[in-house]
Amino acid sequence: MIVVTGAAGFIGSYLCSFLNKKGKEDLLLVDDFSFEQKNKNLEGKKYQQKMERKDFLSWFEQNASSVDFVFHIGARTDTTEFNKQIFDELNVEYTKSIWKTCTKNDIPLVYASSAATYGLGELGYVDSHEVVEQLKPLNPYGDSKNEFDKWVLKQKEQPPFWSGLKFFNVYGPNEYHKGRMASVIFHAFNQIAEKGSMKLFQSHNPEYADGEQKRDFVYVKDLANVCYWMMKNQPESGLYNLGSGKARTFLDLARSTFSALNKEEDVSFIPTPEDIRDKYQYFTEADMRKLKNAGYAEEFTSLEDGVRDYVQNYLSQGKYF
Repeated sequence: MIVVTGAAGFIGSYLCSFLNKKGKEDLLLVDDFSFEQKNKNLEGKKYQQKMERKDFLSWFEQNASSVDFVFHIGARTDTTEFNKQIFDELNVEYTKSIWKTCTKNDIPLVYASSAATYGLGELGYVDSHEVVEQLKPLNPYGDSKNEFDKWVLKQKEQPPFWSGLKFFNVYGPNEYHKGRMASVIFHAFNQIAEKGSMKLFQSHNPEYADGEQKRDFVYVKDLANVCYWMMKNQPESGLYNLGSGKARTFLDLARSTFSALNKEEDVSFIPTPEDIRDKYQYFTEADMRKLKNAGYAEEFTSLEDGVRDYVQNYLSQGKYF
């Protein structure tokens, strides 16, 4: 049996469907299933069992022998939430419990870390274990992910294989429920479809022109591919970046969305909200050498191709994956 936590969420539900397409239906789906809009992500998925997040840890301790692999994707991911206690409970302590049970029962584990651990990128975006203690995340969410990474690297007892994947800016199907925290592509589509135009944040950094802020946008399909590859190949355990490896501007993103909708470009700029202005990342780009050196040879989807697929085959039709 394969466990997927966060199974009703954006990435978790996509991964479930991806596993189904690979012939894997012996899935245990774990989440807080009280949010009706999120549950739509699971319609049509094939699985063995669903389990509430609050019940999983005790079940796992008692039934670990029935589990072959764990994808721990579930987490509190709201970067605008500043209650540290919530992150400590859900992102740190909960994950420690999963780690300990996997270790005790020799169960391989892939868990979601985050590029938010890199903060403003003062030390670059290299997934080296040596820099983890020096990283300075910009919010409690990033702190919680880095705290767990730091804890993991100190553990002498480990699962037979483990990987912490540092997700960069993920976009793609099944994020309808995410609201403000949905990808920029999702918001771009809605703005353009409704108004025929799009607003981007102004730059408040003299080194970047308006719209020239750069992020590493990675299509969720590529992310699922890497997760599956990790399960099948189990390379050297450790932290791995998971981005496209190529930073692109927000103007590139906007233009790709207008193009996918066959609409004329109409972009304007608004001030970045003050509550996030001092924590705003102007550049992120995953150094992907570690994953490639481990043997992963698949090409990553270009921003243009990913946006076109997402907009035309999912968003425009209200479809899920």
